[in-house]
Amino acid sequence: MNRHTLLIILSFAAIYIIWGSTYLFAAFTLEQLEAFGVCGFRYITSALIIFLLLLVFPHWERPTRLELRNAVIAGFVFIGLGTGGAIWALNFIDTGITALIIAGEPLIVVLMLWVVNRHAPPLQVFLGIAMGITGIFLLISQDELIYDPNQWVGLLVILLSMLAWGAGSIFVNKSKLPDSQFLNSGIQMMVGGLCTVLISLVIGEESIFSVSWNMKTTVSLIYLVIFGSIIAFTAFNFLLQHVSTEKVVTNTYVNPIIAMLLGYWFRDELITSQSVIAAVIMLIGVFLINTNKGKVEKEGVAE
Repeated sequence: MNRHTLLIILSFAAIYIIWGSTYLFAAFTLEQLEAFGVCGFRYITSALIIFLLLLVFPHWERPTRLELRNAVIAGFVFIGLGTGGAIWALNFIDTGITALIIAGEPLIVVLMLWVVNRHAPPLQVFLGIAMGITGIFLLISQDELIYDPNQWVGLLVILLSMLAWGAGSIFVNKSKLPDSQFLNSGIQMMVGGLCTVLISLVIGEESIFSVSWNMKTTVSLIYLVIFGSIIAFTAFNFLLQHVSTEKVVTNTYVNPIIAMLLGYWFRDELITSQSVIAAVIMLIGVFLINTNKGKVEKEGVAE
């Protein structure tokens, strides 16, 4: 096995396992702190650590103006618009439900590719889209899980976050970014972190530094910075540049299962039989989409 293949395998392991657990740790931080403030601290701290490492180990090339611009755009879309909103929604939505809804991200991506490429997807993809929508409906139609108006607001914010991630994934897959994965991730995290801090100030969140953090909050923030941001996000960007988009988003098969189990074990979140059925239907739909979405991209480019 060569070094490149090993990096791809490890990167998939990172976005599968680590990102599945970040829902739990993000929810832990929200027990004391405000969402956009947490997101800003997490990504700005991660970016500063990355920049420090780049100064100590300066084995990277200076990015071109185009590469820098693309990294800034990606950071704004992925983190500023995407991740910040998803973390905020955890104030109202259980971690397992959030992860399952986000599992429908490939559905969003393929619909966006349809619009961008102006080419209808194969019949199997249509079936996957229908199953994905059915699974989401079965999930959010449960009165014992979604019963408060604020939860519906949270669901809307999650949808907007998914739209941002979808646009970001397509943009990154087709754009030239800094060759250094660390530098690329650091730029995106700094931009995204600054954006979420600005949002935090605009909506009037209480500063996270005005609260005395307990041990759970401190450990959760450290985990989100080191593992959830530096390691997993760098792996994600590496994969987007070396593997097709539909393969990268297969982390959505694993993330919701890990998130649901951790939420059940550590936060007493409810897992109903209907949720399990919804998860199975959604993930089958995602599989049908992912196994054909590459054809949509290639046919659109050929035209």
